[in-house]
Amino acid sequence: MPKANSSSSFISPHPPIPLPDHHNHPVPRRSSTTLNEASSLPPPANAVSSNTHTTEHENDDNQNKQIISLPFNWQASKSSLNDRISALCLNEYMADIHFELPDSDELIPAHKFVLSVGSCVFEAMFQRNNDTLTSIIHVPDMETYAFRILLRFLYGDYSNPSLSITHDTVMSILYGAKKYCILGLERLCVDFLKKNISIENALILLSQARLFDEAQLAAQCLEVIDKNAMYALQTPELLDIDLDTLMAILKRDTLGVREIKLWQTCIAWAKNKCHNTNQIVTPDMIRQTLGGALKLIRFPLMSQEEFAQGPAQSGILTDKEIISIFLYFNLPAKSYKLCEFDDEPRSTFKEYIVNRFREGEVEHRWSYSDAFDRIRFKCDRRLLIAGYGLYGSIREPFEYNIHIQLHHLDSGRILGENETTFMADGSSSTFRVSFKEPLEIQQGEYYVASAKLKGPDSFYGISGLRRITHDCGLDGKVTFHFAYASGENNGSNVDDGQIPEIIFCL
Repeated sequence: MPKANSSSSFISPHPPIPLPDHHNHPVPRRSSTTLNEASSLPPPANAVSSNTHTTEHENDDNQNKQIISLPFNWQASKSSLNDRISALCLNEYMADIHFELPDSDELIPAHKFVLSVGSCVFEAMFQRNNDTLTSIIHVPDMETYAFRILLRFLYGDYSNPSLSITHDTVMSILYGAKKYCILGLERLCVDFLKKNISIENALILLSQARLFDEAQLAAQCLEVIDKNAMYALQTPELLDIDLDTLMAILKRDTLGVREIKLWQTCIAWAKNKCHNTNQIVTPDMIRQTLGGALKLIRFPLMSQEEFAQGPAQSGILTDKEIISIFLYFNLPAKSYKLCEFDDEPRSTFKEYIVNRFREGEVEHRWSYSDAFDRIRFKCDRRLLIAGYGLYGSIREPFEYNIHIQLHHLDSGRILGENETTFMADGSSSTFRVSFKEPLEIQQGEYYVASAKLKGPDSFYGISGLRRITHDCGLDGKVTFHFAYASGENNGSNVDDGQIPEIIFCL
């Protein structure tokens, strides 16, 4: 780079002083030996090509290519030190260092003193390499636009409209802020991300937050994924996350999705990784690719039918693992210690209870004969069914054996079931019986709630309601419609019978 003509500094004390021809314009790149800057961080995984910024920042680039003159005593027009320093940003005037970036043929001018004041990394770079440092520093892992914003921040040029963080540029800017230890800019980027987390970008942001060691941002991303897990698991972005991020999701106790869906997602993720590495997709290779993620899938939360038709036949689990899970299903009280997979239910949503009978409308002597009590219902919102509230014995405490199911009416498919027990205390209260995990139902579609009890006569409800609107506070309102379920129902119907309560989650 040719040196600026020293005679251009002062010609007369009165007329404007023209700055060197390259003022406010990065000088053309020249061939010279440069210092290749070592980077302590890998480049962002989702770095956006610089071509995406051409139109958005066209005005800024044109401004940088203008030759601007400053009048004599231009400092007097700047009311503060910050204004005077910011006037030097991206300016050849008194520049003593230049930066070379891979996506541009131009060099970006800067001032060592200003950079050292704002960044301990720059300070160490200039002091440590003072004797060997050339006038051009190569920055191989950043884009020109992101690097310019970083410089504007260091120069205090906050009023410049180009100092804007967008969805397309935030990760590149955050990467630079982390790399050069510019905490203020780092906070701006993280705050921007926190305010703009959505279902669509939560997975990508989670991966980046973990890469940049932003624990609070990662926690917020996981909360969004928890509440929208059914959607998040269907997005193509999930296939691109790394194993550690997948395991962070699987460890969540508050993930709102059925375990069979998690299994299917993990298999799709592993197959995609095998294809990307040109590996032949086999059960052994899938197991090897999943690594520790396989142990985080909670197979005991699946129904026995789901496990038998899917994981048990996949060839991925060992014979010992398959046997231990089947023993868990059939002998849970004795075999839970033999199963190495977690059986803790996942729960993330706030629960509500709708009772289809009027308050206090209860009678006694509802008998059981190895048949399911059933009631048909639908609601006006997509939600999750956590379980049912059931009536118990009319005289003394008794432990009932209970088998509950939830069917989709049109397809006849069993969405979920559970065989367990509950202890009744002889009162007309209802007693909770839960599914192993909440079951998703869709708006406007009919479902059948079923419960088979083994035990003595119980209380039952009368004066049933066909339509109930339940106020869920900040979560809004949900309207349930109840109807007669044809076929086996042990006498339960809209007007009277068992299954007084539906426990649901939003």
